[in-house]
Amino acid sequence: MLTWAGVALFGALGAVARFRVDAAVSGRVGGDFPAGILVVNLTGAFALGVLLGAAVPDRAAFLLGTGFMGGYTTFSTWMVETERLGENGELALLLANLGVSMVLGLGMAALGWYAGEAIG
Repeated sequence: MLTWAGVALFGALGAVARFRVDAAVSGRVGGDFPAGILVVNLTGAFALGVLLGAAVPDRAAFLLGTGFMGGYTTFSTWMVETERLGENGELALLLANLGVSMVLGLGMAALGWYAGEAIG
């Protein structure tokens, strides 16, 4: 039961962190491209890669990976923002959002894994 309470707490903290990072980046960058969500998901992919590469113990990985990073990263907002770009006729930004997120996300996860392996 304590583990599940920890996941809920870490998830809430991750969601607050996502909101703050998204707002900070979006406020500085501006424009129609969802740069804040991109930064959130890329940093989240890197952090998850570090957790895996460092072979963090199961309970800590569950709390941090499922809890914090599950609350921090967001597939649903990424898709909503992508759909919004399509509705607004921003095809180039829509494709950039999909492509950049997927390619850089995989790259950041790989970099995180290598970094985690080096420190683990």
